[in-house]
Amino acid sequence: VQDAASGREPGSRGDEGSQQPCKEEICQILGEIQAPLSPLLLRLLCHWLLPKLLTRLFLGVQLHRGQLEMVLRAASTVGSPAPGPPSPWHARNSPQIPGLQPEVPLVFLCSHQSRVDGPLLSFVLLSQGVGLPRVAVGTRTSPRLRSLLQRLGGIFLPSGMPPMWSDRDEGLPGAVLDAYVQEVLRSRQPLVLFLEEPSASLRLADPARRWLLRLLRALRDGAVPDVLLVPVGIAYDVAP
Repeated sequence: VQDAASGREPGSRGDEGSQQPCKEEICQILGEIQAPLSPLLLRLLCHWLLPKLLTRLFLGVQLHRGQLEMVLRAASTVGSPAPGPPSPWHARNSPQIPGLQPEVPLVFLCSHQSRVDGPLLSFVLLSQGVGLPRVAVGTRTSPRLRSLLQRLGGIFLPSGMPPMWSDRDEGLPGAVLDAYVQEVLRSRQPLVLFLEEPSASLRLADPARRWLLRLLRALRDGAVPDVLLVPVGIAYDVAP
């Protein structure tokens, strides 16, 4: 980030007065990417709002126990039990497993069929003790919805980035995004990446390419020693 900032203003390194506007721009870019999580909203969503929404949208929601066990096994192979009591988010009738502290970050790669995928997948992972993931949101949303999703763990690409196949440098927004993803991976927060958009399935979406590029750069730069990629999916009889 410092290299990108100093490259935009040659000779400004060490000049605190000239760096102040750049620091403000960095904070603005970071605010476009994420926001602090809201425990109150998370409790409201998981305990009341999401269950009510699911009962209105679907006749039933089923978890494939065999596939769920594979996801939990993938998490447990890179983790060790966390000290303290089990997470209170365990789903009813689910196997009681302790919270996990992975040695390497978990990245869930998911197909994308509906706007409900992100909240539903977050609820399942949280209820099974894997932890609340950061969910990459690739679609454009209104400012209010964007702010709400950020409080629930959603992360967004910053504005001002050039097209994926452009020869232009990504500049300061790309550098801030790289640093943010590396910090998420270093802190071992689960990360969910959707590989496609609901309107264009079976094709790798441009936002997914950008997020995957961040993973490759984090590994290349040695920010994390390894990343565990876990494929997951949600299927609907009729997508909402």
